[in-house]
Amino acid sequence: MKRKSRDKIIFAVISYTLIALFALACVIPFYLIIVGSFTSEHSILTEGYSFLVTADRFSLAGYDTALKNPMEILRAYGVTIFVTVLGTVLSIFLMTMTGYVLSRKDFPWKNGFSFFFFFTTLFNGGLVPWYLLCTQTFQFNNKLYALIIPGLFSVWNMIIAKSFMKGIPYEMVEAAKVDGAGDFCIYYKIMIPMAKPLIATLGLFTALAYWNDWYNCMLFINDNRFWNLQYTLQNILNSSEALKRIAALTGQQVQQLPSESMKMAMTVIATGPVILLYPFLQKYFVKGLTIGAVKG
Repeated sequence: MKRKSRDKIIFAVISYTLIALFALACVIPFYLIIVGSFTSEHSILTEGYSFLVTADRFSLAGYDTALKNPMEILRAYGVTIFVTVLGTVLSIFLMTMTGYVLSRKDFPWKNGFSFFFFFTTLFNGGLVPWYLLCTQTFQFNNKLYALIIPGLFSVWNMIIAKSFMKGIPYEMVEAAKVDGAGDFCIYYKIMIPMAKPLIATLGLFTALAYWNDWYNCMLFINDNRFWNLQYTLQNILNSSEALKRIAALTGQQVQQLPSESMKMAMTVIATGPVILLYPFLQKYFVKGLTIGAVKG
């Protein structure tokens, strides 16, 4: 017994030490980003990044440049929040509904439909046919729904939903059918209440995907009124870099732009809300990785 107890203590010490070191390695880059956002451009270029911000290194120039037009940032935040909330709700409905249908034992074509869904994860038509379909058929150009529809459905998340719902006892569905409940009633009153961990997990994954998306905005949106936060910040940074290149080519003197500290400030602006919410939602990441780990 003493031998086992000592082995457990040694294992716990080693495990906690390794986990603490790994966590520290993950936290340090975020800490450096925050410190760098409050550091002057001259200090970064001459002395590099530091773990501490002294009085002579402190500067808000990065935030001043990034937030030079605060209404533009607020509008981009509004677009991102709207797209994230609406897209996440619709996406959860589609993926849980599809997972519920494909998990039903009495659905005769579930294997065939599952194959078609899985096939799309291996092969696709390519970027050009997809772009032509979106712009010419669905008229995505400068439409806010162009930021929502492409991310509505994820086959991987649907597989997670299907695996979770297969673990719900089918006898409950049969009992509900005997009582006269229809498919939508079973989905809404039985499956959804029992799938709250699944909904939280899919909601977290989908919301992060919508929040960090900039690619669809680049492809379909030319009107800056509909730019999301990520694409707006990217354009601000690209504009400053272009101004620096033009100044270098023409030899004209321009005001020194805090490009390095501005990059750090933009990162804080874009990821700050997600970082603040992550400690409260961390357990759902683990849940999302373990759902369907036994039953496929």
